[in-house]
Amino acid sequence: MTIPEFQRHKRDKKKLIVVTAYDALFTRIVEQAGIEAILVGDSLGVVVQGKADTLSVTMEDMLYHTKLVAGAGQRALVIGDMPFMSYQASSEDALRNAGRFLQAGAQAIKVEGGAAVVDRVAAMTGIGIPVMGHLGMTPQSVHRYGGYKVQGKELDHAAALLKDAKDLEAAGAFAIVLEAIPTELAKRVTEQLTIPTIGIGAGPHCDGQVLVLYDLLGLFDDFVPKFVKPYAHLKTDALQALRRYKEEVESGAFPSDSESYH
Repeated sequence: MTIPEFQRHKRDKKKLIVVTAYDALFTRIVEQAGIEAILVGDSLGVVVQGKADTLSVTMEDMLYHTKLVAGAGQRALVIGDMPFMSYQASSEDALRNAGRFLQAGAQAIKVEGGAAVVDRVAAMTGIGIPVMGHLGMTPQSVHRYGGYKVQGKELDHAAALLKDAKDLEAAGAFAIVLEAIPTELAKRVTEQLTIPTIGIGAGPHCDGQVLVLYDLLGLFDDFVPKFVKPYAHLKTDALQALRRYKEEVESGAFPSDSESYH
C-alpha cells in the first residue's frame, strides 16, 4: 500500500481498513489478515504502557515501536503517530521529528488538530513527508475537553471542524482521521473532501475505519468506548490458558513425558 493507492480507494469507493499495531508479532498477523494500513498509535501509552492517557508517550517510545512494526511489515502502509509536544511547539520541531519517523521506517505520520497545526502540516508536506490529520476527539487535548467526549455536536463546532478539514487538505494532508463526531457531520466532511476520511466513532459514511487492535481483539477492557466492537475475546481465552497452565504445573501434569527430553 502506497499513499497514491491509499487515496485511490476513495475515488474507487473502496473502504480503507486501518488498525493499530505496536510490535512485530501483531504486525505479521495484521498483514496476514489483509489489512492495508497500520497506525503505530500513541494509544500504546494506554494499552501497552498502562497509563491513563497518551500524554506521557515520548518520541523514543514511538520510534522504538515504529521500528518494530516497519521492520516486520512487508505490505501495509505504516503511519507513525507523532506524540504530544513533538510538533506543537514549532514547525522546526515538526519537521525534525517527522523526519525521524521516516528514518525509523514509517511511510507517513499523523498529527492531531486543525487550525493550530495547519502550518506544520504544510511545512512537512512541502518537503515530501506524507501527513495524516486527526480531527474531532483528539486524545492529546483530553484535558481541554474534560475527558473523552463526542465533539462537533453544536453547529458552530461542526462548522469549525469542517473548515479545519478543508484547511488540512489544502495544506497537503493525504487523509484525515475523524474521531468521536456525529455521523451526519462525518458524512458531510467526507463528501466535501477529495482526500480519504478514516472514522473511529464517526459512523459508517467515512472512506475507511480504524480501531485499536487491543480493543477489537477484546484484550483491553478497562474502558470500552461505544464505537468499539470486539471481534474476539482474547483476554478471556488468555485467562483460561494461564489458569490451566498454573493448575497443571501445581498438579504435576505439566511437563509430561511428551514435553521432556531424553
